[in-house]
Amino acid sequence: MTEVDSWDSAPTTHAPSTANLAEILERVLDKGIVIAGDIKIDLLDIELLTIRLRLFISSVETAKKAGIDWWETDPALSSRAAHDALAEENKQLRERLEVLEGDDDGQQSGRPREVRRR
Repeated sequence: MTEVDSWDSAPTTHAPSTANLAEILERVLDKGIVIAGDIKIDLLDIELLTIRLRLFISSVETAKKAGIDWWETDPALSSRAAHDALAEENKQLRERLEVLEGDDDGQQSGRPREVRRR
Protein backbone atom coordinates (compact mmCIF):
# COMPACT_ATOMS: atom_id res chain seq x y z
CA MET A 1 0.00 0.00 0.00
CA THR A 2 1.37 3.39 -0.89
CA GLU A 3 1.43 6.38 1.30
CA VAL A 4 -1.35 8.05 -0.66
CA ASP A 5 -3.63 5.04 -0.26
CA SER A 6 -3.20 4.97 3.50
CA TRP A 7 -4.99 8.26 4.12
CA ASP A 8 -8.30 7.51 5.74
CA SER A 9 -9.63 11.05 5.96
CA ALA A 10 -12.52 12.13 3.83
CA PRO A 11 -11.90 14.74 1.18
CA THR A 12 -12.05 18.20 2.65
CA THR A 13 -14.61 20.56 1.28
CA HIS A 14 -14.24 24.28 1.62
CA ALA A 15 -17.47 26.15 1.88
CA PRO A 16 -17.33 29.53 0.21
CA SER A 17 -17.00 32.27 2.78
CA THR A 18 -20.35 33.84 3.27
CA ALA A 19 -21.06 37.19 4.78
CA ASN A 20 -24.43 38.17 6.00
CA LEU A 21 -26.14 41.33 4.84
CA ALA A 22 -25.16 43.29 7.94
CA GLU A 23 -21.45 42.60 7.39
CA ILE A 24 -21.65 43.60 3.74
CA LEU A 25 -23.52 46.79 4.59
CA GLU A 26 -21.00 47.64 7.30
CA ARG A 27 -18.11 47.23 4.84
CA VAL A 28 -19.82 49.33 2.17
CA LEU A 29 -20.66 52.13 4.60
CA ASP A 30 -17.19 52.06 6.12
CA LYS A 31 -15.31 52.21 2.83
CA GLY A 32 -17.90 53.73 0.51
CA ILE A 33 -18.87 52.63 -2.96
CA VAL A 34 -19.28 54.61 -6.17
CA ILE A 35 -21.59 53.56 -8.97
CA ALA A 36 -21.26 55.57 -12.16
CA GLY A 37 -23.05 55.47 -15.46
CA ASP A 38 -23.96 57.55 -18.48
CA ILE A 39 -27.18 57.58 -20.46
CA LYS A 40 -27.03 58.99 -23.98
CA ILE A 41 -29.89 59.51 -26.37
CA ASP A 42 -28.85 59.94 -30.00
CA LEU A 43 -30.99 60.39 -33.08
CA LEU A 44 -29.29 59.90 -36.46
CA ASP A 45 -25.85 60.34 -34.88
CA ILE A 46 -26.95 63.61 -33.24
CA GLU A 47 -26.62 63.66 -29.49
CA LEU A 48 -29.90 64.85 -28.03
CA LEU A 49 -29.44 64.16 -24.34
CA THR A 50 -26.69 62.98 -22.02
CA ILE A 51 -27.33 62.15 -18.39
CA ARG A 52 -24.36 61.41 -16.16
CA LEU A 53 -25.26 59.45 -13.05
CA ARG A 54 -23.00 59.16 -10.03
CA LEU A 55 -24.11 57.30 -6.91
CA PHE A 56 -21.95 57.43 -3.79
CA ILE A 57 -23.03 55.16 -0.95
CA SER A 58 -21.27 55.54 2.38
CA SER A 59 -21.70 56.52 5.98
CA VAL A 60 -21.81 60.20 6.92
CA GLU A 61 -18.34 59.95 8.45
CA THR A 62 -16.86 58.39 5.30
CA ALA A 63 -18.54 61.03 3.11
CA LYS A 64 -17.15 63.84 5.27
CA LYS A 65 -13.67 62.31 5.01
CA ALA A 66 -14.12 62.40 1.23
CA GLY A 67 -15.07 66.09 1.43
CA ILE A 68 -18.75 65.58 0.68
CA ASP A 69 -21.16 67.46 2.97
CA TRP A 70 -23.74 69.05 0.68
CA TRP A 71 -26.64 67.94 2.88
CA GLU A 72 -25.46 70.37 5.56
CA THR A 73 -25.78 73.39 3.26
CA ASP A 74 -28.87 72.41 1.26
CA PRO A 75 -31.89 74.36 2.61
CA ALA A 76 -34.22 71.56 1.54
CA LEU A 77 -32.38 69.04 3.75
CA SER A 78 -31.15 71.07 6.72
CA SER A 79 -33.17 73.42 8.92
CA ARG A 80 -29.95 75.21 9.89
CA ALA A 81 -29.08 75.76 6.23
CA ALA A 82 -32.62 77.01 5.55
CA HIS A 83 -32.31 79.48 8.44
CA ASP A 84 -28.88 80.63 7.25
CA ALA A 85 -30.18 81.07 3.69
CA LEU A 86 -33.13 83.12 4.96
CA ALA A 87 -30.87 85.29 7.13
CA GLU A 88 -28.53 85.90 4.17
CA GLU A 89 -31.46 86.81 1.92
CA ASN A 90 -32.79 89.23 4.56
CA LYS A 91 -29.36 90.85 4.87
CA GLN A 92 -29.10 91.32 1.11
CA LEU A 93 -32.61 92.78 0.90
CA ARG A 94 -31.89 95.24 3.72
CA GLU A 95 -28.69 96.36 1.97
CA ARG A 96 -30.59 96.89 -1.28
CA LEU A 97 -33.30 98.79 0.55
CA GLU A 98 -30.72 101.09 2.16
CA VAL A 99 -29.16 101.81 -1.22
CA LEU A 100 -32.53 102.45 -2.85
CA GLU A 101 -33.85 104.67 -0.06
CA GLY A 102 -30.57 106.46 0.61
CA ASP A 103 -30.54 109.16 3.28
CA ASP A 104 -30.53 112.72 1.90
CA ASP A 105 -28.29 114.00 4.70
CA GLY A 106 -25.94 111.00 4.49
CA GLN A 107 -26.81 109.71 7.95
CA GLN A 108 -27.99 106.18 8.58
CA SER A 109 -30.70 106.67 11.17
CA GLY A 110 -31.91 103.08 11.16
CA ARG A 111 -35.49 104.32 10.81
CA PRO A 112 -37.53 103.95 7.66
CA ARG A 113 -37.66 107.13 5.64
CA GLU A 114 -41.00 108.81 5.24
CA VAL A 115 -42.47 108.23 1.82
CA ARG A 116 -44.46 111.03 0.25
CA ARG A 117 -47.43 110.10 -1.83
CA ARG A 118 -48.79 112.27 -4.61
